[in-house]
Amino acid sequence: MSLKIAPSLLSADFAQLRSEIADVERAGADWLHLDVMDGHFVPNITFGPPLVKSVRKATEMFLDAHLMISHPAQYVASFIAAGADMVTFHIEAEDEPREVIARIRGDGAQVGMVLNPDTAAERLEPFLGELDMVLVMSVFPGFGGQSFMPEVLPKIARLRELGFAGEIEIDGGIAPDTAVQAVAAGATILVAGSAIFGKPDRRAAIAAIRAAEQQDQMAG
Repeated sequence: MSLKIAPSLLSADFAQLRSEIADVERAGADWLHLDVMDGHFVPNITFGPPLVKSVRKATEMFLDAHLMISHPAQYVASFIAAGADMVTFHIEAEDEPREVIARIRGDGAQVGMVLNPDTAAERLEPFLGELDMVLVMSVFPGFGGQSFMPEVLPKIARLRELGFAGEIEIDGGIAPDTAVQAVAAGATILVAGSAIFGKPDRRAAIAAIRAAEQQDQMAG
């Protein structure tokens, strides 16, 4: 799998949302990562399906909606109807995972599940055959300004040992230096917020993160 870069829209200037999306798309982004927080599962509140619908009108890029919310089964249909290509939900959420997977799949979207930093890869073992992607959080969700947690990286190899063959995304504290660690560990999708949207030259920012793949190949 070739490395994909997924800028986190939460770090964009929402007053200039269409131009911000167009800028990272021109700069070489592969996906857009949409951080949905409800103020309950995590302490912050971000946005819901109406904003996803607006984003969908602004781009044809693949939209990964990361639901950091309680009771995701109630809401997945709304996010898919708004234009999400993949819905990613937490194993730590209350709902029975297979119910959520079935609802997402039934509405025609791809399915991802998330592991918080303190959740073992084995928690996902019963569901791995039903997933397109696993997201390994390298910070705790819902809190800004955290540092990358390299201690989560062994989960990537463990997921492969458990038989998972899909995409493995990593989110939290990703910048050019930590991207090298994540790619070396086996991550195939890198989510980056301020490391892309916080830079004046988004093309250079994405290229600097994508260079982790070349470094890994040279090291190998």
